[in-house]
Amino acid sequence: MEMISLYGTVPFIVVKFILGAPCVMTLLIHKWRRRHLAMDQNIEEFLQSNNNFLPIRYSYSDIKKITSRLKDKLGEGGYGSVFKGRLRSGREVAVKILKKGKANGQDFISEVATIGRIHHVNVVGLIGYCFEGSKQALVYDFMHNGSLDKHIFSRAEGTSLDCKEVYEIALGVARGIEYLHRGCDMQILHFDIKPHNILLDRDFNPKVSDFGLAKLYPTNYNTVSVTAARGTLGYMAPELVYRDLGGVSYKADVYSFGKLLMEMASGRKNWDAVVECSSRTYFPLWVHDQLSEGLDIPLEQAREEDRRIVKKMIIVALWCIQWSPGDRPSMRKVLEMLEREADDLQLPPKPLFYPTEVSTRDDGTWTGEGNGMTSTPSTSAMTYEDSHLEDTSTGIAQV
Repeated sequence: MEMISLYGTVPFIVVKFILGAPCVMTLLIHKWRRRHLAMDQNIEEFLQSNNNFLPIRYSYSDIKKITSRLKDKLGEGGYGSVFKGRLRSGREVAVKILKKGKANGQDFISEVATIGRIHHVNVVGLIGYCFEGSKQALVYDFMHNGSLDKHIFSRAEGTSLDCKEVYEIALGVARGIEYLHRGCDMQILHFDIKPHNILLDRDFNPKVSDFGLAKLYPTNYNTVSVTAARGTLGYMAPELVYRDLGGVSYKADVYSFGKLLMEMASGRKNWDAVVECSSRTYFPLWVHDQLSEGLDIPLEQAREEDRRIVKKMIIVALWCIQWSPGDRPSMRKVLEMLEREADDLQLPPKPLFYPTEVSTRDDGTWTGEGNGMTSTPSTSAMTYEDSHLEDTSTGIAQV
């Protein structure tokens, strides 16, 4: 009897598995399709409700024609790939083909919503976009001189930019960011200002680009709601991680601009050690000591005018990277300082720089040595958004 029962059970289990597995697979596929259809519907509703945008909506077949079937690849990153293209008018463009978005297509919506309403000489222009389900693309003006990082970090190898030109680019970037903060009907916070995201056109005019992490808020809002830190390590404002510093505002972009400006002035990355100093000494701290002691910043074969320009840029940068958001100037004030003479500028307090001046206690809190400050990093703040944290993206910034 036991043998008969066993022979009767085995076929039953096999049949149950054969019939059940497809049902489970069908259920999973159904859930997956519903989730992605909901995402697509969110994007489609947004595009339909904002049909007054100037950018042109292209079909994916148009995108393939524009890029000669994705022939000329310019770069690739966590967001997708960028291809060079040409419109029927002959106009050269850069086409960013996005990977399937997360968070209900928020990155795609942010970029289209932000750039779609911007018209400024120092902000990259969005010509059009494509949205056909999983096929999402953004069409930009082509930037012939690529991104700023290719020019400011190659001085040892020789560069076409002199000190005056770098200063003019800094002014243009500051004007672009100030326009985002105060020149639109909505306050636009970029959250990812860095050399890779500053593009240079044929005449080396700078354009702020890559608005995938941008947030739009009414201009009368003093702070914005951010659920997780966003940006690129090395340029990210401390209040995005250390929540005890207060709310997040446009001062986060000011901090990032300060780190960018320091790199433009020095031609070195902020985390590069100064040769004459300890390997634990970072350039912003070292240069503040030099200026506070009345010493010149060593520049090889530099004219006096260039020395004054570099000194001015560094002083303004030091103001921008103050640890507390309240101690940083607005972008309008930054522009005013950049347009003044270096000798008219006051040196700010030495900035707290967390890689060397912040340590972890046993209870998990952080302390700034000699500043009487403690801060607890937010758990959600340590869950960084998308691949912008790794400085490996090429994309439109590398065009």
